[in-house]
Order: sequence, then structure tokens, then C-alpha cells
Amino acid sequence: MSRLKIILLIIGLSANLVYAEENAESSVESDIISTLANDSSRNFIDVEPSPITVVVKKAPEPLVIGLALGGGAAKGFAHIGVIKALEENHIKAQVITGTSAGSLVGSLYAYGYTPLQLQKISYQMDELNLADFTFSRDGVIKGTRLQQFVDARVKNTPLQKLKTKFTAVATDLDTGQSIGFNNGDTGIAVRASCSIPNVFMPVQMNNHRYVDGGLSAPVPVSYAKKEGANFIIAVDISAKPEQGRSGYLSNFDQTINILSVKLLAEQLKQADVVIHPDITSLSSFSFDKKQEAIDIGYKAAMVQMPLIKQKIAQWQKLHNNN
Repeated sequence: MSRLKIILLIIGLSANLVYAEENAESSVESDIISTLANDSSRNFIDVEPSPITVVVKKAPEPLVIGLALGGGAAKGFAHIGVIKALEENHIKAQVITGTSAGSLVGSLYAYGYTPLQLQKISYQMDELNLADFTFSRDGVIKGTRLQQFVDARVKNTPLQKLKTKFTAVATDLDTGQSIGFNNGDTGIAVRASCSIPNVFMPVQMNNHRYVDGGLSAPVPVSYAKKEGANFIIAVDISAKPEQGRSGYLSNFDQTINILSVKLLAEQLKQADVVIHPDITSLSSFSFDKKQEAIDIGYKAAMVQMPLIKQKIAQWQKLHNNN
């Protein structure tokens, strides 16, 4: 074989080797691309992250006990007995609302007086030293003495600065709407709430005339809710006098009760517990039976105490188990 043929043969073999190597590399690349394209488990584009579940634990809801005290003039001393029973069982209201007699007792309790102190103060209350009689077609009692009595006992502390959040409920005589006072002079708010029409003169404030809150909210449960209470104990002392009794005072009691039946039901259905002291032996003007009224209130609350504690425990379990 000539030298020229040998050289050409070597060049030809080299070219074939290069071509084979290039084809091999191209084949490998093609295989890799084909594998990646066909392998769904190797999706390197638009990969969605696994969802992360964030658990937000709800903070426990604090129990806010409201005490709604109804109207009933002298029968309102029963509220003191109820408060005594609650305190003995370590049940303390953070919100207090009161209508009429309930506003009187409630304001003093909200100021910070203990049940024993309230009982002592009650002995100073009677229709003679609280009534300032007058001759007027709007009423026979001004109510100024009642206002002064309250302001003196709370040392002129305004409503918004009482130790416990408190609202006194009255009725706008011209519109019939109820109004809750929780700011300003405590004495005048209580006076307005207690101003029985045609007995007390209406209280004039801001071009409005205000009278007894019992005409619009006999037991002010709704106002306790407005002030943030989420567990409300209502005290209803509006029971009618004993059957068969007659006379001006008994008839007056009965008239007020009849007028407020529907309003009373609307309020009480919003309460968690309703205490009904059996005050059928008392009238709205039984100022000489203070201790009897206090004892009746205490007894009624103690009878309800197991239910009150049970419902409070149920409320806490329901609202604090997350």
C-alpha cells in the first residue's frame, strides 16, 4: 500500500471517530431532554408550595356580670338583700343598671358601699326625710331632697367616676322613650329615674322632662348589655300586691304593673337569670318594712344561687374552651 493511501485511510478513520462521538453526544442530550419532558415527577417549572395551615387560637372571652335592678319604690330595699347574697357567694357585678328604686340602690352600690353599709343607709330613708312636698299640677314632691341625699352619700361623685360602671334609667315624658344616664350628676339621674308621674315633679334637663324609668324599662337588662355585660342577673320586684287588697296605694301598684307587663317581659327575656323576690306582702310605700324587704331579697337570691353558679360555669366553659 502506498504511503498516500495509508495517509488517506488514517484521515478517514479520524473523521468517522469524530462523527461517531458527535452523534453519541447528540443522542445522549436528546435522551436527557426526552426523559425530562416525559417525566412528570420532575416538573421544575411552576412548582406550587404545599399549603401551610395557620391555627389562630382565640383569646378567652372575659366574663362580665351585669346586675339589672328593677323599680318598685319601697320594695326596692329587697335589692340590698340580693346584693348581700351575691357578695357572700363571691359574685360581683362589673356593670350595674337601675330603674327607679333600683337606680337608688344601684348608685350607692356602684359607689362602693358594702351590703352592710347599704342596710344602714336604708334606715335613713323614709318618705318624710326624702320628700319635699309642694303644690304643683305636675306633682306633689319636688325630688330635690332625694337628689341631695344621693349626692351626699356618693360625695358628689359623677356617674362616670363611680367604682362600678353604672346606668340610671329614666323615661322622656314627651316622647315615651327610655334613656340611660351614665355621665354627669349622680343625684339628678337617680331623681329622674325615681320620679313617679303625678307624685314627683318631672326632672327638667336639656329641654326634656324625665320621669320614672319603670314606664319604659321596668328592669333595665338591655342597658346592662349596652354597657358590655355578657351574663346578666335581673331582679324583678314588680309583683302585684296580695289579691283582695284595695285602696289607693294598692291600686296604684297594680296600675303600674299592668302598664309595664309587655315591657317587663321584653327586658327579662334578655337576662340569663331572673330573681323574683316574693314581695306580695309589701306595697310601693312600705317604708316601715325595710328589713323585711331586705330579708325577702336575700332569701330569693339564695334560692337561685345554685342555678346562678351553674349558669356561670356553663358560660365560662362555652366561651373559654377553644
